Amino acid sequence: IIQSISLLDQLDKDINTFAMRVREWYSWHFPELVKIVNDNIVYARVAYYIQNRNEFDENKLPGLIDIIGDEDKAKLISAACKTSMGYDVAKFDMNSVTRFADRLVKLAEFRRELSNYLHKKMIDIAPNLTTLIGDTVGARLINHAGSLTTLAKYPASTVQILGAEKALFRALKSRGNTPKYGLIYNSTFIGRAKTKDKGRISRYLANKCSIASRVDAFSGVNTTLFGESLRQQVEDRLTLYESGQIPAKNVDVMHKVVEQLKQNEEITTTSTKMDFTTPSIIPEVSPMEGTPVMSETEKRKSQKKRKRSKQ
Repeated sequence: IIQSISLLDQLDKDINTFAMRVREWYSWHFPELVKIVNDNIVYARVAYYIQNRNEFDENKLPGLIDIIGDEDKAKLISAACKTSMGYDVAKFDMNSVTRFADRLVKLAEFRRELSNYLHKKMIDIAPNLTTLIGDTVGARLINHAGSLTTLAKYPASTVQILGAEKALFRALKSRGNTPKYGLIYNSTFIGRAKTKDKGRISRYLANKCSIASRVDAFSGVNTTLFGESLRQQVEDRLTLYESGQIPAKNVDVMHKVVEQLKQNEEITTTSTKMDFTTPSIIPEVSPMEGTPVMSETEKRKSQKKRKRSKQ
């Protein structure tokens, strides 16, 4: 998870940088395409498909429609190819541009596959934290803490400002206002809250994240019921700030989740019982003599007891 989220953040930066480079490079040949296609990855796919605009004809229009998904835009691109004011590019230079665009498209596909892998790993390792704030924010919290167990040991106040350490120490040094949130600012809950309520909802969300991480780390039960109930509590707290409707207490909500887990037989209480059918506990009985057959270790122990009793 730590390696995946680190690579995912690095890929986001690299893809944006490479996409801007493709736009600038291909715009020398086809500058009108930038205004028609806004998405970076779609732009790279279109540039790789068209290549030299002078060679574009009506036979390539169906494939362009499949890439863009909009027939009107495809027709605009087809018309712009005929009236473009761009420079003519040599075949050698065009091959470099199209190969770079193809690499960008493959990099975006790898980024999507890595995101799916991260989501599956987060569901397996931290299902409640993922259900509460999402796989990306949860993975960033785990990455910053070092492990899920370390994150579970943090108090809610530390989780709240995790990722904003520089701002915290700068505020303490200058005796200014301390930051209200760190990595959890990327959560949708803080974005939905009003400006005056962002500090309160971030503190409440950090509290729930701390509970969810502890359940995932120490409960040993792979379920998302705790995360769903905690997420609903945050939703109710947002409703409280907006309308004043009082939500349910955390103790009552947790009791309901535990009862539901017991009903679904997801929590099983195992009791260790002694198995009296094993041959190591019950000695074998000789069918001829009717006396139990003693092992070598038992014979030695009995001999030692006899010597002690004689002494």
